Amino acid sequence: MKILLATPSRPGNATGNAATSGRWARLLRELGHTVSLVEHYDGTAADLLIALHARKSATTVDRFRRAFPGRPVVVGMAGTDLYLDLQESERTRRTVEAATRIVVLQKLALQELPRSVRRRAVVIEQSARPPMTRTAPLTSCFEVLVIANLRAVKDPLRTALATRGMPVESRIRVTHVGAPLHAGYEQRATRETASNPRYRYVGRQPHGRTMRLVQRARVLCLTSKAEGGANVLGEAIACGTPVLASRIDGSLGLLGADYPGLFEVGATAELRELLLRVERDPRFLRQLAAAGRRLAPLFTPAREKTAWRRLLQSLKP
Repeated sequence: MKILLATPSRPGNATGNAATSGRWARLLRELGHTVSLVEHYDGTAADLLIALHARKSATTVDRFRRAFPGRPVVVGMAGTDLYLDLQESERTRRTVEAATRIVVLQKLALQELPRSVRRRAVVIEQSARPPMTRTAPLTSCFEVLVIANLRAVKDPLRTALATRGMPVESRIRVTHVGAPLHAGYEQRATRETASNPRYRYVGRQPHGRTMRLVQRARVLCLTSKAEGGANVLGEAIACGTPVLASRIDGSLGLLGADYPGLFEVGATAELRELLLRVERDPRFLRQLAAAGRRLAPLFTPAREKTAWRRLLQSLKP
């Protein structure tokens, strides 16, 4: 099958959409399909269009539908699609209604879709592979890793704020990986690095280096205000790294409402207590690690590839 994969963020960019589109392209090629990545539809003939991000790919979906009215369109829902644009954008709603199939990245996302299209929706969790060579944790500190681009929805400096005022005896140190995408945040992260000895912003890193940092960390902290289904959660779990995460649907849909390492969005004091607990309480850290091991089968590449195979088979007449 000849597939066009339309994405607003091409592989190599610093966004979650870029990571998703690159992985989807690889899996689809492994399934034997020809895949072309495009940002905007240019009139190329294809058997199938997969459009990542309903709002940003709306024009591409419209043009492909007009050019090939009988051919299937799969729309992948981003976090902003689900938790902002579906409520505010008629264009996004039309794109979703036009889709043959809809892909969401975690099960609670189904509740955000209009009832009229839920039967067309498929949950496909994002897979991850750990580094082939094991990277041991630092012995010089208790390293907490944050992977969050510098944009408001990620609440990227929440972990840094939580480390302020920690007891002197705490060995917690935060390493923060992420590209500066919103104005002002890079300066704030740089100032925080200079003034807070527990925090270090290292900017954007290559994916391989980032995965080694995930594996090296004692715990990964996700502070987002909204996520469609953060790839970094699967990456941490694949690496065996315990996770602390804000209590949002995008994380609850992957981790479960009973996951022990959750905190309320923006709750600096609650996050501080959780960080100190994982440092001080080995049993709690083992509890988080055990929860991650139970979830690990969700994030295997074989499982994601099988889900895509089934979805494509469902599109055949």
